[in-house]
Amino acid sequence: MTPIFSQMILSQAETQVESAAETAAEILQETLPVAQEVAEDISNLKPNAILETLKNMIPGLMSLGYRLLVVAFIIIIGMRIISSVKKMFSRSFERMEMEISLRKFLMSVLSVAMYLLLALIAADKLGFNPASLIAVVGSAGVAVALSLQESLSNFAGGIIIMVMKPFRVGDYIVTTTTGIEGTVKIIGLIYTSLLTPDNRMVVIPNGGLANSSITNVTAEDKRRIEIQVGISYESDLRRAKELLLQILDTHPMALHEEDRMPQVFVWELGSNSVVLGGRVWSKMEDYWTVKFEITEQIKLTFDREGIEIPYQRVDIKVAGLETGEKK
Repeated sequence: MTPIFSQMILSQAETQVESAAETAAEILQETLPVAQEVAEDISNLKPNAILETLKNMIPGLMSLGYRLLVVAFIIIIGMRIISSVKKMFSRSFERMEMEISLRKFLMSVLSVAMYLLLALIAADKLGFNPASLIAVVGSAGVAVALSLQESLSNFAGGIIIMVMKPFRVGDYIVTTTTGIEGTVKIIGLIYTSLLTPDNRMVVIPNGGLANSSITNVTAEDKRRIEIQVGISYESDLRRAKELLLQILDTHPMALHEEDRMPQVFVWELGSNSVVLGGRVWSKMEDYWTVKFEITEQIKLTFDREGIEIPYQRVDIKVAGLETGEKK
């Protein structure tokens, strides 16, 4: 490389460096005042705007803190009140001997209702409008009720059965509307299950069961047995009454209390027989045994004593027909 060429390159580099330095100096001179102004504004903001903003926020923060403190106090007191009310209702339900399933359901409903009320009170103290929340919950409840109308009817029937207690688990009931009868095995909130005498399980919706007439056969511990037996008009009426009374009075399972002594009487004078009636009391669990044994003993005793029990029969007599006559 020649000395002349080297000098040319160095001179061009010096020129470019001087030009860049001049440009940087110009930019620095232009931005320095702006930076100074920004620095002055920032220094002015620290003691004035920030403090003013904080001063303006203090009342709001104090109000929010006061509301939160009040809400916390309400929640603490409300939780204690709810706990006391639940214990009080639980003891009341136990004294009422309420069904365990109904007791748990009512306690759940009571808890939800009280906690919802507490939440609405807390929301009101925080500045929320509880009316809108109530409207939303009410609309949802109406929609659910319309879609589950039949199930809610059965549910209401279950509540009525558990509260009014027309029957309990283990009772033998007869429904007049459906004619179904059996021993109550399960009383649910929606359905009641019966076990029929031939060992079939029948499930009945509580809605229809609560609106029907129910005969509770085993509601009492004693039951009266009704006996009716017909004798022919040719039989000795007084003797038949004595025998019937003796059968009722001597049965080992018959009750002989002051107002529950065995009775025998003439029930009616029928077209083909004199109908005798008898009444005897027994314990509920002995009802069918006493009834079956007394019915059998009546037949055997009357046959032995010559008391005719008439039955429907047809005697055909052909006039002019004699023994040995041929036609």
